[in-house]
Amino acid sequence: MSLSPAPAPAAPARPLSPRRLHLGHFAFMRAVVQGLDHGDCWRRYLAIEGEAGDARVVRSTLRWIREALVRIALQTDRFQLARLLQLDVQTLGTPDPALPSLTAFAEVQGLDDEPEAVQIAAFEAAHGRASRRLQRRQRLVRRQLDALRWLELQGAQVPQAADAVRAWFAPALAGHLEAAGLLLLGQLAERINAIGPGWWRGVRAVGPVKAARLVDWLHEHGDSPGLRLDERAALPRRALNPSTRGELVTAATAVVPIERLIVPAGLDGRDGRFRRPQAQCLLAAGDDLAAVRAWIASKTPGSHTQRAYRKEAERFVLWAIVQRGRALSSMTQEDCVAYRDFLADPQPASRWCAPRSRERWSPAWRPFEGPLSPSAQRYALTVLKNLYGFLVDQNYLMGNPWSAVSVARSIAPRLQTARSLSPAQWRRLDAELDQLPPGSASHRLRVALRLLYATGLRLSEIVAARAGDLEWVEFPPEGDDGLPEQGWMLRVVGKGRRVRQVPVPDDVVRQLSSYLVSRGLSGDLQDPAQRDVFLLGRATDLAERAPGLAAHLAERSERSASDARGGIAGSTLYDQLKAHFLRTAAVWRAQGDERGALRLERASTHWLRHSHASHTIAHGLPIEIAQQNLGHASLATTTVYVTTEQRQRLRAMRKVWDKG
Repeated sequence: MSLSPAPAPAAPARPLSPRRLHLGHFAFMRAVVQGLDHGDCWRRYLAIEGEAGDARVVRSTLRWIREALVRIALQTDRFQLARLLQLDVQTLGTPDPALPSLTAFAEVQGLDDEPEAVQIAAFEAAHGRASRRLQRRQRLVRRQLDALRWLELQGAQVPQAADAVRAWFAPALAGHLEAAGLLLLGQLAERINAIGPGWWRGVRAVGPVKAARLVDWLHEHGDSPGLRLDERAALPRRALNPSTRGELVTAATAVVPIERLIVPAGLDGRDGRFRRPQAQCLLAAGDDLAAVRAWIASKTPGSHTQRAYRKEAERFVLWAIVQRGRALSSMTQEDCVAYRDFLADPQPASRWCAPRSRERWSPAWRPFEGPLSPSAQRYALTVLKNLYGFLVDQNYLMGNPWSAVSVARSIAPRLQTARSLSPAQWRRLDAELDQLPPGSASHRLRVALRLLYATGLRLSEIVAARAGDLEWVEFPPEGDDGLPEQGWMLRVVGKGRRVRQVPVPDDVVRQLSSYLVSRGLSGDLQDPAQRDVFLLGRATDLAERAPGLAAHLAERSERSASDARGGIAGSTLYDQLKAHFLRTAAVWRAQGDERGALRLERASTHWLRHSHASHTIAHGLPIEIAQQNLGHASLATTTVYVTTEQRQRLRAMRKVWDKG
């Protein structure tokens, strides 16, 4: 067949695809040209495109590859080559199936070592015209293979981290990834490294099979910077030991947890602009980070205040070093103003912001979720003023640059009492607790939620409470006919290390006793042998633990005594209560209570404290007793919960409106 120069073929009517060709596309086309099995070649080179058994997907992908190859040929003025690529060799007259290949013929005839020309002459003599059709096909195959080799040098590209996912994946798959915020290949690789095997959860229409294909594809192209997958990305994160988790985040001068931060020598503060001489300093700290650690250590160990201060200090340290390029001991008032403005809009967001669910040991962790509210900005500035005030008091610094920085105050009250449940909503939420499935985690949830509501404790206070803090008290009767006052009191160490006694209902204490028995402990809350036992303990059912830990825990024949007596982190209880609120909100929505569902979705553990205060005061509890129970330093703080006057005004106005 003559392949003389021909006019350029007409361009396809549909829009040209922005997708790119990689080496796998060329390997698949070589297999197609040679007549190899499409299914095997598809699974080897193009599994990311879809199922090999889906003929429609295979045909459309093959058509797209041909069009992309023709486009490259036209762009390089290789018109004859473009014509050649449009020919499908496999459709040009199927040869006689009984006709042997040239190689097989040469073996049978003993011509293996003879030149190809001799083999062809002998083949033609034996098979006549049929041999010429086979030769024609073989020549076309060779020419197309040569064309593919040349085009591979021109058009095959190596995926890069900055490439859009739409440039490499089918439109449907790319659309699902983009909808999940994964616009670039680098973002996809980062998510897989950060989250591990379950990275695909939350990405619509991507299940474990498609996820595995994407991971395999990245492994094939992992030589490109930013696309390498850590070998530990295939392991469940919670199955990794703490030291291995820490290694997931590379130590660097970047936005990483402060324990992985590398501070350049010029920014460590040893020669800080506003440092006082070390001989005059009351701290042994030789650099800024050591001084910050001394300030954090001065707060109550394990307290909510210490954790909150550490978080604000970490944010500021990272911003100062990574974004501002300045040591903490060299910060000026202008630097502090810039950070204040940064809190209202952390940019670039990809560097500074990530969902709260990203653990500290994940490469996807970031110090912010997004812009801080005005109240959160004020809190951050208050903490940093405290930090620098401490450093000035200790003669580490000569002045406090934060003293001249302010943030606009909102008109909202300090305590937002609207963040509470109505009595009816609380009763419904309490009833839902009895519908929880059996298990130690559910048992703990029932006890914790009822204890929080009954006492108004803070989250940090309830997780720190121990059996020895509960005490049965009796007071003599007042007058001859009076009865003695007796009941349970819980000793609580609150903010500012202030100690208070909080009454606990008998029914809640009975539930606590039952919960201790379920943990293999004595139900006697006054047993001296278990005074140090935390009231809220770890979940003991394997099914309730993280799946990655199940195999490890299954090897243990029984729980140790320390497990039964140990406590839990505040974040653990917060997450469990929040999950219960969200599940219950879904039930309320299904029952037609949209307003209640929306309210419960916003609720947190602190809403139970607000609910306790509002409900008890509304039932006649004296304001000064509520103050003592809640641990408020000022009575003015507690009076925020007094809504009697507002309720009366609203009732009176409704009467006026109804008459109008």
